[in-house]
Amino acid sequence: MMHRVREAMGDEADLLGGGGSIVEADETFMVPRKGVEKINTGHYRAEVVSLVSREGKTRSFHVANVDGDNLRPILLANIAQDTHLMTDGAGHYRAIGKQFAHHEWVNHTQGQYAKASEVKGRTAHSNTVESYFAILKRGIVGTYHHVSEAHLQRYVTEFDFRFSNRVSQGVDDFDRAVNPLLGAKGKRLTYQTVIA
Repeated sequence: MMHRVREAMGDEADLLGGGGSIVEADETFMVPRKGVEKINTGHYRAEVVSLVSREGKTRSFHVANVDGDNLRPILLANIAQDTHLMTDGAGHYRAIGKQFAHHEWVNHTQGQYAKASEVKGRTAHSNTVESYFAILKRGIVGTYHHVSEAHLQRYVTEFDFRFSNRVSQGVDDFDRAVNPLLGAKGKRLTYQTVIA
């Protein structure tokens, strides 16, 4: 039943950003892949890419590999092109970033986590998306303890919904209960769909 609710929580309607607003993009590693033991280096782990608008909306995607070929269609389909994109210094964002109004990055390998932006009055950083990852990981470990890779996208969709529909975004408890019901409109959420 909860997988049906998670499917209803999906928000693919509008593009993130636009009008020069800021969207941060980054990736993280989540659950170990099936049949592979957990190792500290991050190899063989499921990867999640998140796009977080500084206005409060977020959208995350479970991807097979984090590279330019996988990230380009995700970023272009979900972020308005007149957006100020901020990322870390990973090379796969450099070519993709040219497709947006501005692209700035910070170099974590040199201990840089924030810097003055090219746009006056702004700070270039990816701290908002990093904070979202802390909430996501703490929620997965603290609430569900284990999530299979097969259902990981549904769980990150749930946490996207929670992050985008919090009190600081002007969403109260009533709206938070109604929004998934509205998200179910027009979707056929059968048992067979969610167990596949």
